[in-house]
Amino acid sequence: MHPTEFTAEQIGRRKAIEIMMATGAALTLGFGDSPTRQFKKRIPMTITCFIRYQIDSFQRDAFKKYAENWGRIIPRCGGHLVGYFLPHEGTNDVAWGLIAFDSLASYEAYRARLKSDPEARENFAMAQTKRLIVREERNFVEVVDGTFGLPSTLLGPR
Repeated sequence: MHPTEFTAEQIGRRKAIEIMMATGAALTLGFGDSPTRQFKKRIPMTITCFIRYQIDSFQRDAFKKYAENWGRIIPRCGGHLVGYFLPHEGTNDVAWGLIAFDSLASYEAYRARLKSDPEARENFAMAQTKRLIVREERNFVEVVDGTFGLPSTLLGPR
């Protein structure tokens, strides 16, 4: 097994958070860009809002629609949407959203634009009406210089 591969039994909550944060940071910094990426010019992002949702597991499809709606709204309001992630294996009621910004001031301006965006207000209202989200936590993270994006130095077969 490759040293960075885990089975579902080996990944606990802390390891899952570490993996999600690293993935979010990687995508925020432009690693893993696809040829179909919407923005050709990479915009520097210094912080990532890491949102942990506890969702109603019986409404997974409705939460998926909620997340898909943010795919249109967040970029329009000034956020760099890294992505939304639904439960797949293991815990069935935890989802994640990662949105990057160049500063906390940019985040605050984004929040103000969300409040005045009709589609954003409609999406919030839908989630509240359907009670999709049981609990929501927000954390702001940044990459520690010199510790991110370092390739393996392991030589030989993996």
